[in-house]
Amino acid sequence: MPLYEYRCEACGEKEEKLEGFSAPTEHDCALCGKPQGMQRQISLTSFTLAGGGWEAQGYGKGAPDKPIASTSIAPPAPAKTEGTAAATPAATPAPAAPAATGTSHGGGCACHPSKPAK
Repeated sequence: MPLYEYRCEACGEKEEKLEGFSAPTEHDCALCGKPQGMQRQISLTSFTLAGGGWEAQGYGKGAPDKPIASTSIAPPAPAKTEGTAAATPAATPAPAAPAATGTSHGGGCACHPSKPAK
């Protein structure tokens, strides 16, 4: 059930009520007694639809299509098998050669894209 805010037009009294969606938008003021004095106010929501979380977490579509990726996930460990030789580790790519521009970060990045082979 939503929490509604009301304010009296006559005396300015404010109140909050936990009511159903079909609750009336006005009622009598308990402080000054004005009939239909308490008017429902438009107020802020209790959540914000900002950032990438709303759509990325699947709230707009129901359940997410795929798991949410994390930058701290480690690669899976090689599978262990009984009675066989140990699995060889996957080959790791060789580090990129330093760029011809004299930078220390190796080139091949967004600021020094690699050149196509001739």
